[in-house]
Amino acid sequence: MSVAVEFLLNKASAAQIAEHLLRCDANFVPPLSGRVEINDYAQKIASKATRFEAWSGGTLVGLVAAYCNDHEKHIAYITSVSVLRAWTSNGIAARLVGRCVEHAKALGMRQISLEVASDNAPAIRLYEKSGFAAGKVNAPFVTMDLYFESGEEHEQQT
Repeated sequence: MSVAVEFLLNKASAAQIAEHLLRCDANFVPPLSGRVEINDYAQKIASKATRFEAWSGGTLVGLVAAYCNDHEKHIAYITSVSVLRAWTSNGIAARLVGRCVEHAKALGMRQISLEVASDNAPAIRLYEKSGFAAGKVNAPFVTMDLYFESGEEHEQQT
């Protein structure tokens, strides 16, 4: 796609998120609608998650939603990664995940975790390229984690 993509934070409404997730439903492995009620899930994302969004021509084409509110354990959790099928293979998901990682680091998180279907090879490759490593398997899903250096370790290395 040669159309410009704008990367924004927390712009989408619950209705826009729901529309996007419905359009991406069949791309999820397994389909999202088989696991959650999409309108309720979109409302939860809109009200509780930090949203990293890719927009083009007024359309939400990519979304990474993460909960970055565990200030006790300092673990962020990515709950959703989605890109409209026509926009895949353009690096949008990688850029959104990267923005999420940088945001979590800036908040002082020590780790980001997510769950992905163990047979979703394209998503697993994306997460591995972003620095995540496979962890616990809870069939049919696998947990993937990205660990950050603590601030103290980082200071010692600089």
